[in-house]
Amino acid sequence: MEPQPRGLVERTRRQFFQDCVAGLGSMGLVGLLSPELFAGASSGFTPGPARPLTSRGVHIPAKAKRIIYLFMNGAPSQLDLFDPKPKLIEYDRQPIPDEITRGERFAFIRGTPKLLASPYSFARYGKCGHEISELLPHTASIADDLLIVRSMKTEAFNHAPAELFINTGLARVGRPSMGSWLSYGLGSENADLPGFVVLLSGGGQPSGGCSCWSSGFLPTIHQGVQFRSAGDAVLFTSNPGGISRAARRDSLDTIATLNQERLGTVGDPEIATRIAAFEMAYRMQSSVPELLDLKGENPATLTAYGVEPGKPSFAANCLLARRLSERGVRFVQLYHRGWDSHGTSPDDDIVTSLRKRCQETDQACAALVTDLKLRGLLDDTLVIWGGEFGRTPMNEARNASTYLGRDHHPHAFTMWFAGGGTRAGSTVGQTDELGYHVAADPVTVNDLHATLLHLMGIDHKKLTYRYQGRDFRLTDVAGEVIHKMLA
Repeated sequence: MEPQPRGLVERTRRQFFQDCVAGLGSMGLVGLLSPELFAGASSGFTPGPARPLTSRGVHIPAKAKRIIYLFMNGAPSQLDLFDPKPKLIEYDRQPIPDEITRGERFAFIRGTPKLLASPYSFARYGKCGHEISELLPHTASIADDLLIVRSMKTEAFNHAPAELFINTGLARVGRPSMGSWLSYGLGSENADLPGFVVLLSGGGQPSGGCSCWSSGFLPTIHQGVQFRSAGDAVLFTSNPGGISRAARRDSLDTIATLNQERLGTVGDPEIATRIAAFEMAYRMQSSVPELLDLKGENPATLTAYGVEPGKPSFAANCLLARRLSERGVRFVQLYHRGWDSHGTSPDDDIVTSLRKRCQETDQACAALVTDLKLRGLLDDTLVIWGGEFGRTPMNEARNASTYLGRDHHPHAFTMWFAGGGTRAGSTVGQTDELGYHVAADPVTVNDLHATLLHLMGIDHKKLTYRYQGRDFRLTDVAGEVIHKMLA
């Protein structure tokens, strides 16, 4: 169902009659008292209307101050990257036992599928002995910095719903994304940049579209702001031709005066959001060009990331993510498309396509973790790597294709984490001998969200927002903190 217009949301019949019962005296009292007195009545985090991104306190001691989320949309194959299965080698190309898949619903597999061994070798790396594929030599070099979770589970098995679920906690459009919740709950440490920034590479948006970084029913000041790699980095921030910066300032002051008057009359929080958005856009006219200018970066740093100056790439986005984090941006999310590996052609198989995706991302992911560590930022910056679900241990063989590929698999997949209070050099969870089901320490998407909020100093049960008569939270009615993930 589409969200209702803000005016209807903010003034339901129930709220109207509630105000009537309260009477004119209470209405007058509200006008006399500062809104900050009521901040956090339900969540501990409600911002005042004038400064919706003001940095705020936490429920518990925070291990992390910011998150960089490297989202590999399309779903990387955990069985070819982080979860080796000798039994798949032993039973390669043999039908999977019927009792395992009986009643199973697949996205594309039909009939009785055959097991598929990984064409890649694995080795142990670092003092911790993480098993990592030959496709990820740079990631292998930072093994001791990584927490690898092999027991992720999700409830959705198609891309758009699964992307929405892992980003917003619901497999349908309309809920706020994790970055928006953090912006709402914690505010921003930089008044000149958004609290939540999105960077895209690999060719377009994820299947879930911009709903993956939507603010949902939260004030729209908390939605993710996409930085583009061509033209204006942020839409609608440049002045039109013939408009000077001084003229822009004068027009914004006039508009702000009118908006403030209207805000005082109707109390619509979206007016406060509009005022804040205009001011943010004005400040970004100066802050964003400075941020995107990589001329001051050490050439050795550019080489370490694999950045080619002037050429958009995942590597360039990783470097920008570090620069954004240095400047206090709360949540930076990088989306890199192309990890779907069904095996219908060389463009989506696990022999050609998967190797290309790893070549595009492996070096920069490792460089980002190393760079943060060298700058003393890794301890309080949480880096996350993963997709929306996993891949099957069977070959898809759609339409008798001879290319090797794996179908969507929600029952088990892998993510890794670095810094931000996570347990470096450890592995959480395991899958069965075929990699089909989680065999120990399952981690659901709700558990993931609860744990990430915990690391940021937030009790996931207390960060709520009242909407249409009920309190909503990122984890809805589920989610437990996974203490095995914590340092």
